Amino acid sequence: MAQGVWRPEDRPGAADEGSGEGEPAAAPGDLGPDLGQADLAGGCTGKLLSPARRRRCIDQVRRDLPVRVSERRICRVLGQHRSTQRKMPRGADDEQALTEDIIALAKQYGRYGYRRVTALLCHAGWTVNHKRVERIWRREGLKVPQRQPKRGRLWLNDGSCIRLRPEYPGHVWAYDFVEGRTHDGRKFRILTIIDEASRECLALIVARQLKHEDVLAALADLFISRGPPAHIRSDNGSEFIATAVQKWLGQIGVKTLYIAPGSPWENGYNESFNGSLRDELLNGEIFYSLAEARVLIEAWRRHYNTVRPHSSLGYRPPAPETATPPYPASGSASLHLRPDMAAMSLMH
Repeated sequence: MAQGVWRPEDRPGAADEGSGEGEPAAAPGDLGPDLGQADLAGGCTGKLLSPARRRRCIDQVRRDLPVRVSERRICRVLGQHRSTQRKMPRGADDEQALTEDIIALAKQYGRYGYRRVTALLCHAGWTVNHKRVERIWRREGLKVPQRQPKRGRLWLNDGSCIRLRPEYPGHVWAYDFVEGRTHDGRKFRILTIIDEASRECLALIVARQLKHEDVLAALADLFISRGPPAHIRSDNGSEFIATAVQKWLGQIGVKTLYIAPGSPWENGYNESFNGSLRDELLNGEIFYSLAEARVLIEAWRRHYNTVRPHSSLGYRPPAPETATPPYPASGSASLHLRPDMAAMSLMH
């Protein structure tokens, strides 16, 4: 240890570290700290990267100097081009209208991020990319929802897949239960049925109690209108593993896919949908009766299928309407209140 800490000779700072000498002094003629750092004295919070911040820096230097110095000289010393300093940004002509529409959508859909809001704006007739929307989003202080951690436990050690991946609409359906409460504290259950390939919500059955007979009735209605799927995935709840359910599905030719006990990530499509349902509707609404819950939940299902942009589908809705009325390109908060959302407006 007499020679100090060893460093590779081919790296910068290869000199041995002395004992008790502190930081080595700067070489003669050295400028000290790197000019690319945020602050030479260590008091600033970041680099001056944007033109607006650099213009404010020039103005502050002119105000704080004890003697009057020309703007030309300050710009030359600090490396600011005079055209950048003199030319003030005008902004786009539709900036105010776009900002109003973004704020209106953020109020209406409080759990949507700027990317999903961008998709809604494009659907409404705006020609705008997500970067401009993000700039306005952050300037107005809108909150971006935090991302949930992803689970990747879908493969065994030998590389085989634990679950069947959906390949086309109608290949794999999934169903599960979600619990909610009315204003009087009484519980109700929601049977959620989705198509894993198209992400479409096929049904949301709401009742105080749901047994295996109710599951069979809901599946029978869907099989008549849409045809039976090749597989149906669920957990090991008593309503799903009942002998009557398994026998009936076997007679129709639908194969059951039961996940491992205590492994909800194997039913990830349905769990993700249930999280969106709870986050965007159940956690923010008070249902004063079961009838009100049924109306609002069904309205949310139609909105989810036909309007709500889905990130895994390229920010397109799972089942958009075949005929969509035209929307004007000029911004207005009222243009986003679509006719099919009339029932949803009752929640507000």
